[in-house]
Amino acid sequence: MEADEIMPSGRFTIAQLDLLKMFSAKIPDEDWEAIRDYAKRYFAQRATEEMDKLFEEKGWGKEKIEEWANTHMRTTYKTS
Repeated sequence: MEADEIMPSGRFTIAQLDLLKMFSAKIPDEDWEAIRDYAKRYFAQRATEEMDKLFEEKGWGKEKIEEWANTHMRTTYKTS
């Protein structure tokens, strides 16, 4: 993977620079595990809040979840 694939602009974002600074420090493995766990929980909570908001705006309920569960949504791929 080339650098321009990771950063099309060729520049790091502020978040990326902050993470690089953090990664350069000697931090015990158990602390990194806690940081990763916190980040996962944070983004999962954000996604849940956005889904709750969408369901409320659209007036969806359990019926919509059942509909999705029983709907074939996979992309059909052509074989060569």
